[in-house]
Amino acid sequence: MDPATIIKNTKEHMNKAVEFVIHEFAAVRTGKASPQLVEGIDIYVTIYGSSMKLKAMAMITTPDSRTIMVQPHDPSTMQDVDRGLRESKLGVNPVMDGKRIRIPVPELSHERRVEMVKIIKTMGEEGKIRLRAARRDGMEAAKKSQKDGTMTEDELKRTEKEIQAVTDAAVKDIDEHLVKKEKEILTV
Repeated sequence: MDPATIIKNTKEHMNKAVEFVIHEFAAVRTGKASPQLVEGIDIYVTIYGSSMKLKAMAMITTPDSRTIMVQPHDPSTMQDVDRGLRESKLGVNPVMDGKRIRIPVPELSHERRVEMVKIIKTMGEEGKIRLRAARRDGMEAAKKSQKDGTMTEDELKRTEKEIQAVTDAAVKDIDEHLVKKEKEILTV
């Protein structure tokens, strides 16, 4: 494999890791209602016999800064959606309201905000683990190419340096998002 392909593949894997972390951060409560808090929740639908993401099953809106409104497309799935929301790790208490489900988003206490910061730091670290795995795979591919004779030793060194630069940029990106999210959570 040539150096450009190895670097391109490594960048793609790292970009996916950063996007994953950003998506995970969006699901963390900051004290105000947001559809991203619930749209990624898997809901087991009894009549379909399978799990689906909530955003595929319902219209999710925020009528005000403290309420999320979920209106399932199929009214027969109301009980499943209610159960799925109650069982989620968000700790919300949904209220059935006719053909809709209201989810009040309570104000976060200081202790809960500190706990949320710990959760996002763990998510950030998981993202960095994914980045290190992508870096390791890229380095191994480069060494294999050099061993196979398709890459010179100088190309190997340049490729390794480039992979490290891409890794550093991705780690910085995750750290910037982490700081931004932490500030968002701690702001009352």
